Amino acid sequence: MIPVTEILPAGSWEGAPDDSVVLDREDRHRRRAVLDGARGTQVLLDLPKAVQLRHGDGLKLEDGRIVAILAAAEELVEIEAETTDALIRIAWHLGNRHLPTQLVPGALRIRRDHVIEDLVTRLGGRMSVLSAPFDPEGGAYGHGTVRGHDHSHDHGHDHAHDHGHAHGHPHLHDH
Repeated sequence: MIPVTEILPAGSWEGAPDDSVVLDREDRHRRRAVLDGARGTQVLLDLPKAVQLRHGDGLKLEDGRIVAILAAAEELVEIEAETTDALIRIAWHLGNRHLPTQLVPGALRIRRDHVIEDLVTRLGGRMSVLSAPFDPEGGAYGHGTVRGHDHSHDHGHDHAHDHGHAHGHPHLHDH
């Protein structure tokens, strides 16, 4: 097992990787893990904080080799709308629910969720199901970003985490 010494952001390294690891979005959020490459390279990722690895990132190993991170295909819904204003309104509702959302030209992508799909339909969105890598935006608190994601909302003051809306997912935050 070879330790990872550095995470190289996608586009910052050149050449063919020595190996690759295919991970879905959840498995790309890591602090410590043993990862098995497609060609048999076993690497140890051991970081002080969890990071969100992105498709195309490179794991630089102690011996100088690079192992590429590849995003696994996931079952997603691509959302389009008749107008830009309608798509912006849908994006607002997704963001209001803290729903991981990927921005692609002229559309939004989310993981399949029948409740959210019903909401999108009621808001006038058109959806198509696809299987593709999922790389959502980071957001104000770094959610989904490559560096330093720990899902703690430290606003510099103490308050209950009530934004006046229901969440479609559990919120485990440090305050």
